[in-house]
Amino acid sequence: MPSSPEDTTDHTGRHDPSGSPDSVILHATDNGVSTITLNRPEAMNAVTWDQRERVITLLAQASADPGVRAIVLTATGRGFCAGADLRGAPATGDRVPGDVARTIRLGAQRLIAAVLDCEKPVIAAVNGTAAGIGAHLAFACDLVLAAESAKFIEVFVRRGLVPDGGGAYLLPRLVGPQRAKELMFFGDSLPARDAERLGLVNRTVPDEELAATARAWAQRLAEGPTRSIALTKQLVNASLDADRATAFAAEAMAQEINMTTQDANEGVASFVERRAPKYRGI
Repeated sequence: MPSSPEDTTDHTGRHDPSGSPDSVILHATDNGVSTITLNRPEAMNAVTWDQRERVITLLAQASADPGVRAIVLTATGRGFCAGADLRGAPATGDRVPGDVARTIRLGAQRLIAAVLDCEKPVIAAVNGTAAGIGAHLAFACDLVLAAESAKFIEVFVRRGLVPDGGGAYLLPRLVGPQRAKELMFFGDSLPARDAERLGLVNRTVPDEELAATARAWAQRLAEGPTRSIALTKQLVNASLDADRATAFAAEAMAQEINMTTQDANEGVASFVERRAPKYRGI
């Protein structure tokens, strides 16, 4: 769902400098939907240090902004994200023990965590190749739409590397350990239709329909009970690491918190009054 260089205003009408024509991140918020677009098509959107920090910042801002109720993460050109581009990282001098682990912890893992922890639902609109950290960036999103031409590659093994950016955490939870090992051990290209069959993608659509489909899904989310969706996201993500008693307690507390929101009251009232609810996101 590529944004044009002109899409540079937020919901208040302010100009967003990240959306300048030569920007590596395009950002616009319209009608409650924030669109974050990786914009280095000449590099298949291999994510740079600056891009990573900008995306993390935008996701954090979206969590705190009541004007943002859903997010679309996408890219321009033929690639969604070809992995990490470390050439733009700050120079650190000679490597010492601990540097690699620290770089991953403060870099790729922070990016994936920013998506998982964002309080608004995030839709990945995967327009092309998603490799390495690019694949994990998509898999961390709450919903994944993929163009028919898209493909996913666990490219690390091709370089003799261990998967990072949360891959060994995300994939087994999405497809099970055996499938995850197959993808990571061989590093084969996985077409979008096969990714959908495995459960890594919610829906595959013709390339020309990706932007419209992502927008339609995001608009539905933006018109929904935002706090309820945020709490639901938190519950589902946490449930994968929790025992039943912990999950049940978290569920009860989430419902307790949710019932203090205006949208919960509106939802109950609309049911009683037999009308469509009008959610405000609060």
